[in-house]
Amino acid sequence: MDELARRQLASIAEMVEVAGAAGIPVWLRGGWAMDFQLGTVTRPHVDVDWYCWRDDADRLADLLLARGWLPDPRTPVESQLDLFAAGVEVSVAYLGRDVGGRPTVGAGHWAGTPLPAGMLAAPPGRIGPLSAPTISVAAQIEFKQMYPVWMPERPRRPKDAEDLARLRAGPDRADPRTPRP
Repeated sequence: MDELARRQLASIAEMVEVAGAAGIPVWLRGGWAMDFQLGTVTRPHVDVDWYCWRDDADRLADLLLARGWLPDPRTPVESQLDLFAAGVEVSVAYLGRDVGGRPTVGAGHWAGTPLPAGMLAAPPGRIGPLSAPTISVAAQIEFKQMYPVWMPERPRRPKDAEDLARLRAGPDRADPRTPRP
């Protein structure tokens, strides 16, 4: 594991600690969510992606900023909360709720769009001794499959195809090059 991955894991541990102590639910998403559900670091990651309820975002930001995390001025806080922790890029996308209480996209152009059913009901993932809440594997697969459809300007990257293979194979077959029986 390289130094960036160690710092990213430290930022995950700190987010879990801070959010948990404050009673703020958060969920890993993206590549780190996959790794935590598979139980191993599968590849290098550029950043650490999270979800939190939009209603909790300001309080979460205040708590993290008080610990020395720095705001990323490239993204307006109205869209999502982007921070740096020890040189690690951390993005917190906002969740909203529909009238039935189900999660929706919480900000931006797609605000109010329903998110996958059961997305927030996954068991916590784990890498070594570190446990973290994640979005469900089914939601991760849906996002990886659908991004090129929802956003044609964002074609599927090779890492997305590899991630899909890993997620479909499950924790016992996290390496997509491992042949299936």
